[in-house]
Amino acid sequence: MQPMDPHGEQLRRLQALTDSDLARLDVDELLEAVLERVRDLLHVDTGAVLLLEPSGAFLVARAALGLEEETRQGVRIPFGRGFAGRVAQERKAVTIAEVDHGNVLNPILREKGIRSLLGVPLCIGEDVIGVVHVGTLEPRIFTAEDAELLQLAADRIALATRARMTHAELTAASVLQRSLLPGLLPEIPGLELAARYVPGGGGDVGGDWYDVFDLPSGRLCVVVGDVVGRGLNASVAMSRLRSAMRAYALVSDDPSEMLRRLDEQTRHFEPDVMATVLCAVVEPTLDVARVSSAGHPPPIRAVPGHPGELVEMPADPPIGLTRSRRRHTTMVDLPAGGGLVLYTDGLVERRHESLDTGLQRLMSAVVPGPAELVCSTVMGRMIGNHQAVDDVALLVVMRSAAAVTGGSLTLVEPAEPRSLRVIRHAVRTYVEALGATPAETADLVLAVGEACANAVEHAYGPGGGTVEVQLERDGPRLTVTVTDTGSWRDPRGTNRGRGTTLMYALMDDIRVDRGLGGTQVVLTTTLGRREDTA
Repeated sequence: MQPMDPHGEQLRRLQALTDSDLARLDVDELLEAVLERVRDLLHVDTGAVLLLEPSGAFLVARAALGLEEETRQGVRIPFGRGFAGRVAQERKAVTIAEVDHGNVLNPILREKGIRSLLGVPLCIGEDVIGVVHVGTLEPRIFTAEDAELLQLAADRIALATRARMTHAELTAASVLQRSLLPGLLPEIPGLELAARYVPGGGGDVGGDWYDVFDLPSGRLCVVVGDVVGRGLNASVAMSRLRSAMRAYALVSDDPSEMLRRLDEQTRHFEPDVMATVLCAVVEPTLDVARVSSAGHPPPIRAVPGHPGELVEMPADPPIGLTRSRRRHTTMVDLPAGGGLVLYTDGLVERRHESLDTGLQRLMSAVVPGPAELVCSTVMGRMIGNHQAVDDVALLVVMRSAAAVTGGSLTLVEPAEPRSLRVIRHAVRTYVEALGATPAETADLVLAVGEACANAVEHAYGPGGGTVEVQLERDGPRLTVTVTDTGSWRDPRGTNRGRGTTLMYALMDDIRVDRGLGGTQVVLTTTLGRREDTA
């Protein structure tokens, strides 16, 4: 019978543990379980695992056995200093036969009465990701076999930890990225919005994003951006840039000024972050957008009856790259039935293919139509059945086509001040499609706005309600009916009630019907009357 090999048996026990028993544990559970087994195998009193921070400057206690204060107090050891810092720097096993103030930086080790220490690095290839060390309360000379066993444990800890942390970071990055993308795009009368986000096939989530939000001025802000880098760090940086853009949009609705402020913030607070961003602000009239680019690919302009065209505009430096003396804004006309297509470079960039080729293919894919159809067509032509190599963010903004020649329009909105903007947009789009002149359009929008404002202000109490607007055309004659279900309150104060006077001045006729079920204001006007009498 061959003699027993105690050391080989220890290695086999450790290998069996790390291969099977720990397969279902997360990072912290894995580290604690391995430390327990290492303690039993090496007959030590304490053990600890410290992982290197992303900055590479500090080792942070992640798991401890007999030294629980290390993790509870968030112990941080500078790289290259103290016992653990020395192990990480030298990338080899280090032993201390007798602990003292000169060779151990962490006071917890001394307070616990640790007399001897053995530490080895956690390495993945050439990268050090941390340190594992064990200690005894009695003086001990650790042998080469002890160091070999601990290094074996460390190698398996490193592989398992990196795999679990990578998976956790990917999950966190994906959840963060998708949580920050708009769940529901705003409903803007006269506009159609559609968007897509597809992660790349490399496994890591990137920093691509899109955002759409309305501003207090009545304008609409649309943003597409791409943070350089991959993984959780890129997603976190993306979330901060997205939030900053929303904040700066409340300060200025000039897209170049928003990007200037974003660039200044990034260079000051996050000098390691770089991103490309495209920002467009659509005017309340919907016929013009102001666009500014920070190193981002220009949008594609969709024009009815024509192929998509690349918007010619200056490409200012990316965010975080260098100080830009001036950022530019380009005015882009948005015809009825047309719009803008914003995207990140993952949509057009291909290996072994020039960027111009990708842009040409994208322009040919942009055909004006409903926003969802445009989105689907672009993704079908540009991505098809292939896995995107890089992340893709796509945002389509399309104006409704001016094709109304008759029929009616009915709106039902909450009786709240924010609804007035929605109603005014819808009325403007409807009457413009009927061929109303700019003066007729302005009169109608103002008169209907006053009637709806009265309903919002006077018809309901704290419980709220709705306001309904119906527009009907009979030849040149247009009738607008504004209905609420609240109770009418007479104007209060000497300067109130002027909205009704204004409506009488703007319309051919006004009728106000008040009843127990609410109030109905009927406005009528004749389109083209001014030209006929000129």
